[in-house]
Amino acid sequence: MPEPEIARVSMTTEEIEAANLGAAPKLNGQVTLREHDPRWSEVFAVEAASMGERLGALDHRVEHVGSTSVPELPAKPVIDMLLIVPDSGDEESYVPPLEPLGFTLAIREPEWYEHRVLRKRFPDDRAHSAETVNLHVLSAGCAEIDRMLLFRDRLRTHEGDRTLYADTKRGLSRQTWEYMQNYADAKSEVVAGILERAAAEAG
Repeated sequence: MPEPEIARVSMTTEEIEAANLGAAPKLNGQVTLREHDPRWSEVFAVEAASMGERLGALDHRVEHVGSTSVPELPAKPVIDMLLIVPDSGDEESYVPPLEPLGFTLAIREPEWYEHRVLRKRFPDDRAHSAETVNLHVLSAGCAEIDRMLLFRDRLRTHEGDRTLYADTKRGLSRQTWEYMQNYADAKSEVVAGILERAAAEAG
């Protein structure tokens, strides 16, 4: 049975700092968006294949999520990936195997679906336009998985909502934010509306 949904609310500065392992990186500026780059999907495919080799017998699934997974949508040059495992709280089952690939555990949120984020930064001489991979880790059956995939698929197939989200992102990117999470939280109302429409049509 899927877990009950845990509402994601705007995070306070204290919550942002507590979730980050080490100092939470500050933005203190505007968000840089780029037009969609088809090479982003290629980066995802390469990273997903490498993860599959490293995770071995661990039952898992990898999805491309976030704005870089949606053609025609502007995005930060950050590849958001979702790793679904039996127990995201069991860090030993996936963190050590992924460290040789350059991934480092960056965020731990035990109260929110035992969510984890591993981060990988690419060198400046990379042959593609991505700067970072954010690997979100959640347990199978988690309600947030369905929400993330529903949102991605809605944006891929509905031009009106994709345009609305793109315009929202561009407008917010021109404001100044202390943390990237503040920018993400500012999109929450628009995201919720898109999800409501997607769920209504799916139901």
